Amino acid sequence: MSAPRAAWRLLRALLQLLKGVAIVALKFPSLDAAGRHREIQRWSAGVLKALGVALVVEGHPRAGAGLVVANHVSWLDIAALHACCPQARFVSKADVLGWPVVGWLVRSVGTLFIERASKRDALRVVHQMAEALQAGQCVAVFPEGTTSDGQGVLPFHANLLHAAITTATPIQPAVLRYADPLHAVSPAAEFVGNTTLLQSVWNIVSARGLTVRVRWLPSQASAHADRRALAAALQQQVEQALQRG
Repeated sequence: MSAPRAAWRLLRALLQLLKGVAIVALKFPSLDAAGRHREIQRWSAGVLKALGVALVVEGHPRAGAGLVVANHVSWLDIAALHACCPQARFVSKADVLGWPVVGWLVRSVGTLFIERASKRDALRVVHQMAEALQAGQCVAVFPEGTTSDGQGVLPFHANLLHAAITTATPIQPAVLRYADPLHAVSPAAEFVGNTTLLQSVWNIVSARGLTVRVRWLPSQASAHADRRALAAALQQQVEQALQRG
């Protein structure tokens, strides 16, 4: 991808970011939940389009209360999932609050933040998640706790699954795969190691034909499940679906 084309995409993405700020500041106060979800979906799809990323969706997120668990590849995962499941409230690491503008935006759409190094904070977030699920909301988590290179799936942590188990809320796995014409798993989307956010953004806007595929797997019951066994089973399902392409 030529540098001018990449720079144009980056400019469009920055304009879309500013649009998001305007929507949250000016429109959200007068909108009900359904109206906010429509705006989140349109804005997220606009982010992908501005960055030159095509979205392919297989299956559907379940309606009503549910816990979405997905593999984690990039900061772009949230936009991809929100473009097809705008009602989801994500659990994100607290570091994101420090990202300029983005931190404010994600907080404004109901994101729950967690200090991953603190067991006490994990208990607080599990309680918040349980309250949201009992209220009929959808909550989304990345049980790996960090990003991978997209080739496979890291071990799923079980702690946050406790919120679904205690509220007997169905869990639905979602599988994210980034690909381009030359790679079944595109390196352009990787956000691992020493890669900075700016480097990751430039890699994405410089990519040719980058596609993110979101595959929704069948939801399953969680009541009375052993959380560690459930985490292992969900990890296996996501990894098998990822390997199938």
